[in-house]
Amino acid sequence: MLKRTHHCGQLRLEHDTQTVVLSGWVNSYRDHGNLVFIDLRDRNGLVQLVFDPEADSLSHKTARELRCEWVIAAKGVVRPRGEGLENPRLATGQIEVLVKELQVLNASKTPPFEIDAADQVNEELRLQYRYIDLRRQAMLNKLAVRHRVTKIVRDYYDEHGFWEIETPMLGKSTPEGARDFLVPSRLCQAAFYALPQSPQLFKQILMVSNTDRYFQIVRCFRDEDPRADRQAEFTQIDVEMSFVDEDDVMSINEGVIRRIFKEILDVDIPNPVPRISYQQAIEEYGIDRPDMRFEMKLKDVSDIVKESTFKVFTSMVEKGGIVKGLCAPGGAKYSRSDIEKTLTAFVSDYGVKGLVWMKVEKNDAGKAVPKSSITKFFTEEQLAQLAGRFGANEGDLILLVADKAEVANKALAPLRVRLGRELNLFDPKDFEFVWVVDFPLFEWNEDEKRYDSLHHPFTCPVEEDMGKLETDPGHIRSQAYDLVVNGSEIGGGSVRIHNPQVQAKVFELLNISEKQAKDRFGFFLKALEYGAPPHGGIAFGLDRLVMLLTGTENIRDVIAFPKTQRGQCLMTEAPSHVDQSQLDELNLRVQKHLHQIEEDK
Repeated sequence: MLKRTHHCGQLRLEHDTQTVVLSGWVNSYRDHGNLVFIDLRDRNGLVQLVFDPEADSLSHKTARELRCEWVIAAKGVVRPRGEGLENPRLATGQIEVLVKELQVLNASKTPPFEIDAADQVNEELRLQYRYIDLRRQAMLNKLAVRHRVTKIVRDYYDEHGFWEIETPMLGKSTPEGARDFLVPSRLCQAAFYALPQSPQLFKQILMVSNTDRYFQIVRCFRDEDPRADRQAEFTQIDVEMSFVDEDDVMSINEGVIRRIFKEILDVDIPNPVPRISYQQAIEEYGIDRPDMRFEMKLKDVSDIVKESTFKVFTSMVEKGGIVKGLCAPGGAKYSRSDIEKTLTAFVSDYGVKGLVWMKVEKNDAGKAVPKSSITKFFTEEQLAQLAGRFGANEGDLILLVADKAEVANKALAPLRVRLGRELNLFDPKDFEFVWVVDFPLFEWNEDEKRYDSLHHPFTCPVEEDMGKLETDPGHIRSQAYDLVVNGSEIGGGSVRIHNPQVQAKVFELLNISEKQAKDRFGFFLKALEYGAPPHGGIAFGLDRLVMLLTGTENIRDVIAFPKTQRGQCLMTEAPSHVDQSQLDELNLRVQKHLHQIEEDK
């Protein structure tokens, strides 16, 4: 076999007259009779090969038989294409290789789709033939970015004294682990391992073990419905540190993100990254992962509208709800039909019953005032107060919803982002980072009448709120923090509880009995009793991070072999049935559903 000397995308004019050997796949071919042109592709790019019978008649004859995706090696001489024949779309567009020797390394069946048009093909077909889909330069570029990110991560943490340590893939399932993937044990009959949803407890035990600084690029598993930005099998950049507080963890770990964005995209991230409280994020953006690329903050106007005669608003405020909204700059261009059919339908999907709108116009006195069919229920002073609260100008659109606070926020947050995009209030290529801090430690579960952890039960309360563990648990802030960019959470973590007594109290508030705690986390609680240092950490979603860096909204684009929305691998046809002998050895019996029983009949 001819030994490759260069990659296809490397050749330039400075290689003129050099003899080179290239290997790759036939991307396209053009047979002009006397001359045959082949575009040869490898992961570095394309180069044009020329076959001339005067240079080598055998190679020319063989070249006329080549087809797309055949694998070949070619030896030839680099030469300029000539004036007017350059291809400015290719990095190698000023040169070509006159082939003197050709080897066909492997033929290929006709591909199920054209490589250059794969983005227009049904995704399921692409996933079924993933090995062909990954030949596309766009897909290879994403995998290259992923590789570069992991290289930067390892170098950065090594420079800052972290050790990369592997934690088990086969662990213990806990009663609340309803989303665990279970693995039956052959040696321990009727017992199961669980694949990790996170290395959380192991990395905390590493801090108890005096490893001081740990990181891991780790596979995690969660048996839940996949979404555009979520997979059942995903990768985390997992980090933990000893003898630290929130500021230490955030400072060190925003540094790795700063380096990644600088080296991959040449984007500078503020140092330090700004911070806002959870409460501020909810009040001003309706969500704990706000998109900070544009203003258009949400405003609570309950105090203004409760004095009106508009019963939809007044009755909601009397029942303890709120009236909240936003002002869309230039939004008055939306027609009544756009607002009442499109935008109202959009927010109704989030549970609100309606959307009240007012367009801002100038009155006879030249003042900007809200106008709509319901302004008759408001005094001039109240309308002026509304305009002032939103900072509204002529041509703006005020949109209001009346509901429970959580429902109003749930609807307004995505509406804000949609309007920001439609009104071009931000550049999609911009990046705005923010830390969201001071999350509540608990959230009230109305259905079960008890507290749940907002993050996880090992998150430490804010020091000055420790006293509220006994008196006011619903208003305890946690030492938790999320790093958010453009409305997407790319990482989250917390300072952990290292005091066994505090951990026991938190379990008590979560309605976890001493016996339940021992059954679920006994090995970890025992470790806390042997001198656990103050410690904290964070986990970044590698897949979601690479999505942001490559500008895709589909997580499957940045994973070499992803699953579908139903958790299937179309290429390998996993998950699949197994032989009865395997089940017998594991002492397992599969219960068939009724429709399967009918099919067997």
